[in-house]
Parts: sequence; structure tokens; C-alpha cells
Amino acid sequence: MKITFHGAAQEVTGSCFMVETESTRFLVECGMYQGGRQASARNHEPFAFDAKSIDFVLLTHAHIDHSGLLPKLTKSGFKGAIHTTTATTDLLQVMLLDSAHIQESDYERSIRHANTSHQQSAVMAPLYTKKDAQSCLSQVKSHDYDQEVIPFDGVRCRFRDAGHILGSAIIEVWVSEQGKTSKLVFSGDLGQPGRPIVRDPTIIEEADILFIESTYGNRVHQDMATIEAELVDAIDNTLNKKGGNVIIPAFAVGRTQEVLYHLHRLSRAGRLHNLKVIVDSPMATEVTRITQQHMGLFDEATKNLAGWHSLGKDIPFLHFTESVAGSKALNKIQSGAIIISASGMCTAGRILHHLRYNLPRAECSVLITGFQAQGTLGRLLVDGAKQVRIFGDEIPVHASVYTVGGGLSAHADLPALLAWTGHFQRPPQHTFVVHGEQTAATDFAESLRQAHGWQVSVPEPGQEVMV
Repeated sequence: MKITFHGAAQEVTGSCFMVETESTRFLVECGMYQGGRQASARNHEPFAFDAKSIDFVLLTHAHIDHSGLLPKLTKSGFKGAIHTTTATTDLLQVMLLDSAHIQESDYERSIRHANTSHQQSAVMAPLYTKKDAQSCLSQVKSHDYDQEVIPFDGVRCRFRDAGHILGSAIIEVWVSEQGKTSKLVFSGDLGQPGRPIVRDPTIIEEADILFIESTYGNRVHQDMATIEAELVDAIDNTLNKKGGNVIIPAFAVGRTQEVLYHLHRLSRAGRLHNLKVIVDSPMATEVTRITQQHMGLFDEATKNLAGWHSLGKDIPFLHFTESVAGSKALNKIQSGAIIISASGMCTAGRILHHLRYNLPRAECSVLITGFQAQGTLGRLLVDGAKQVRIFGDEIPVHASVYTVGGGLSAHADLPALLAWTGHFQRPPQHTFVVHGEQTAATDFAESLRQAHGWQVSVPEPGQEVMV
């Protein structure tokens, strides 16, 4: 069996792993690279394999760095099925169409701003269109958690709850060839235990070959009480003491819903008062609606917090903005607003407009609640940039930038990753540390060696391994 690491090797985005046996060739993930112009150029490069030769795809969850190149794959000739969970299927209907819309809009904007025919010819065409995304979605097959799936002769798999976002999965894959069966486990993005909304990650006890993420493989998250205290302090300081706005870049899937959960809980507990929260993301609004439809996948604490998910009906301070005109009107608000908008890494979408208007104002703040990849605007803000470029303009950064306790991260930290791997009854024959920047991945690999005595490697981009 040959494994090729086409993405998320010593980096966090672009997840894509190819498995080849004597009888089949399949992908686990087909994600988009994120992080500025270099990432865009990589997304436009031809696949390093023939898309027509892929028999099927297994997808752990809907985030674009795992799913975003699926329409490009189908556009390039892939005709097989894309297997994933039922909730992920629902989310993909929103995520992939939104991704196509962003690409089409960016292309049209670039063409308008090009001054010469030569400049216009240099503008990269969209990776795919909304029509391409719709075509891709017709190839998606839905499965419940813990259901056995046979995507191809000699291959069976099972999706287990990863506790990362709605519908996220750890995938167990059994591959049979030459009378021998090997079990592969792809962790996908593992959630942090004890976090609200989603359940804790499912325990896995054995694997011959393990692929495990390492986004926070050398970090320890702060406890929830500390994170909520930081959240209260940042909001109170901005709204009540300085009289500005709080801008929260948040992923439409997962992070927006978690931020709303905390704001509602803290308001009910009397720790936050007189809030005015606006979710300015049509995609986040739609995802919140989808989230309501999958309440059975939530943890008990979230189910018991009645009304948090009711799209504002039971949260009088919460408003959702749908139209472009409504979004533009938010830029006239000078104080007292908490504006939650996508994208979570500040790479595209309405958040860019809110940052453009609020970053120059010292009384305002930006609240970073999740991981920011190298090369993204969000990472520049976290790293203390004094000036950033938005829509071609240099914008001074006078607003305060808060990072909340390692983020309200949907990713497991080092202790959680070690605890999860600690349930394995025997060491995997091969453990590959993926989905982490180089330092985090190599540090976590060493932690696995020291904690469990496992044989661990950190693959390089494009590396092929025989197992």
C-alpha cells in the first residue's frame, strides 16, 4: 500500500492524502490551501495525480481546508462518490457554493480593477463556479456515525464523532489486499474535550496506521473559566470603557455558533450586559439553521441551554444581517456593537470591510477566537502588525487585538491529543503526524515518542510512503 501526502504535511491547510492499493486509489480529504497569494497560486496548480483515476473520496468534515478543492476534483474528471457524514453533507451545500461565489466575485473584481488587457489576461480564473460546485455536490453520499460503509471492493470504513464541528469525523478504514487486512485511522481534526455544543471525540483503541492532526500539538489551551473571563474583559473594556466596537472574525461553521453560545451563557449569568450582537454572514446564518436541525449530535450541556440556537427568537440582543446593504450599514456604527463575521482567518468575505473601518480606531478591538494560518491577515494581526493591506489599501492597526486563551479552539491541545492516543491498546505500526505547522508537528511527534514509545514520522509535502 502506498500513501502520498499531497497536503497538510508540515502545514495546516490543504488536507489531501492518497491511498493506493493493488485494486484501488482513493483520497482522504481534498482541501483548499489558505494563506494569501501563495496559497491561491497553489490551489490553481494542476493536481499531482489524475483526477479520473480516483475511485472515491472520504471526507472528515466540511471546513474548506479539508473540502474546498472537491469541485475542482470533479471538474478535473473525478466521477466517483464522496463519502461523508449526514451533517457534513448539509454543511457542504452551503460551504462549497459560498466558496464558488467568493471565487467568482474575486475574479470579477480583479477584472474590473485591471487597467489593461494584459492585466486582465493575468487574472486567474475561478477555480470553479457555482455550477461546478452543484455538480460536485451531486456526488456526495451521506452516512450516519458508526455505520459501516463499503465504498469499494476490499475497502470498508466507519465515521466516528471527532468532536471538532458539527458532523466532523474520525474515519476508520479497513483495506484488504493479498489476504491481509490493515486498519487505517484518520483523526481528521480532533476536538478539545469538554467544549460546548459538540460531543467529545470518540475513543479509538487500535490502528495499524494512524494519521493524526497536530494543529496545537505543542500548545496547552487555557481552561474554559479563564477563557470566559478573558472574553468578558475584552468585551467590557471595549464596549463600556472605551466606547468602541468588538469585531470577531469567526468561521461560519462551528466557531460562530460557539461564540454565540458563550455570549448567551455569559449574558444569562449576568456577566455581560446590554449586548448588541450582529452576525454578518449569510453563510453563518444558514449554518446556524442547519445546526438547529442536528440537535441530536450536541452534548447535554448545550441541549440544556434552552434557546441559544433559536436565531434570535430567545436572544433579544442577537441580530442576523442578510443583505449587502445591511452589511454596509454596520460600518456606520461607531460604538456598542459586537460584529461576528466570516472568514475566520480574515482571508475573504464581509469581515474585511469591518476590519477596514474599525482597525484604525483605538477604541475598537478585534477578538481572535481561532487558529490563524501562516500568511493570513488574521495571523498578521495576532503577530502584532502595525499596518495591513485590505482591498489594496494600507490600513493602520490602532485597535486592540485580543487572542482568547489560545482561542475558543475547536482543535485538541497537546494534553488532549496525548490522552486520546493513550487509549490505543497497542502502538500503531506507523504513525504519521499531519495537519500542523512544522514546529508543532515535530514537537508533537517527539511528545508521542516520549509518552507512548511509538514509531512516529512527520511526512514532507508530496512524500510517498510504502506501508
